[in-house]
Amino acid sequence: MNLKDKIQELARQNESQILEVRRTIHQNPELSFEEFETQKFLKKKLKEIGIDAEPIGNTGLTACIEGKSSGKVVALRADMDALPILEETDIDFKSKNEGVMHACGHDVHSACLFGAASILQETKDQWNGTVKLIFQPGEEKFPGGASILIKEGILENPKPDAIIGQHVMPWIETGAFGFRKGLYMASADEIYISVKGKGGHAALPQFAIDPIVASAQIIIALQQVIGRKATPIIPSVLTIGKINSVGGATNIIPEEVKLEGTFRTMNEEWRAKAHEHIEKIVKLTAESLGAAATVEIKKGYPFLMNNDEVTEICQNAAMEYVGNEKVEQLDMYLAAEDFSYYSQEIPATFYRLGIKNDEKETGYGVHHPKFKVDEDALALGSGMMAWLAVSYLKK
Repeated sequence: MNLKDKIQELARQNESQILEVRRTIHQNPELSFEEFETQKFLKKKLKEIGIDAEPIGNTGLTACIEGKSSGKVVALRADMDALPILEETDIDFKSKNEGVMHACGHDVHSACLFGAASILQETKDQWNGTVKLIFQPGEEKFPGGASILIKEGILENPKPDAIIGQHVMPWIETGAFGFRKGLYMASADEIYISVKGKGGHAALPQFAIDPIVASAQIIIALQQVIGRKATPIIPSVLTIGKINSVGGATNIIPEEVKLEGTFRTMNEEWRAKAHEHIEKIVKLTAESLGAAATVEIKKGYPFLMNNDEVTEICQNAAMEYVGNEKVEQLDMYLAAEDFSYYSQEIPATFYRLGIKNDEKETGYGVHHPKFKVDEDALALGSGMMAWLAVSYLKK
């Protein structure tokens, strides 16, 4: 039996164990940088298959699986954290932690990496090199667990030649995978604006400086950052997602309004210029209406770049594993991922695992309280991670 067939067979044989890991993690979700029980559970499960994992980043885990002889090193990464969302699914193993939910598939990612580790451990006499396992905390929260793990040396001793990450995609059918070379996901910055005016009675606006009106003008003016300042060929988005007046009511003009939003793009030079435009537009618009404004822009994750060579190796390997018709080309995507930190340091590829099954109602997007996963994807995702790792090491 060749190695690919062996991996596929082991993925099928291990399916019940992979599902048990996923369901346990799903039922016991933990927020970013609080994944203590998840860490303990995964360390125990890895120990059961002969892998001693070490803690990193407080709540993360890492381990290496050595092949039959030395060679390249490839890292496989999965994230572990859940989101502050109240689960609204009908599954038997829904979250026991009220208000916390695995609504982005990180339970699937961790289970698939565990499944891949099990396969690689059982076949390590059939491939050369080293596979480094990374169970990463805190993907959903700045500064991002990836940045912390990098500072703590996750990309050293041994230094991976490449890193591979897998993420669920509810718009790709179960059984299919998505790949993209080059730019894939956006940088993400958080914008915090405070607009201060002069409060007063709503019926006497001539004695007040209305920060709500000023805020409305600022929101409209900020659209010029994308509409007239951005180069049209660089994907960008600027969204104000939250508005809150401090002390307002139906008959009160408040003293202050707070705005929060996000800016995303795929070019570092333009990113820096956009920050300048945002600050200037906010302050001058407020001043023109007699108000004053402050702007804080928290620089978040960088853009995610899929290395051409690594992606091509993995895409070709995926076609061997599931067939050409099951491998899709992804479009650029302006969501953000802290896997991007790895992609800025070493050759990387971040690909998608299809989980869509209309009969099982798994079409809800990530971060939705009714988000569900077609569990038929888990054995396939586990086998794929293992196969991509050995395929890269073989090249």
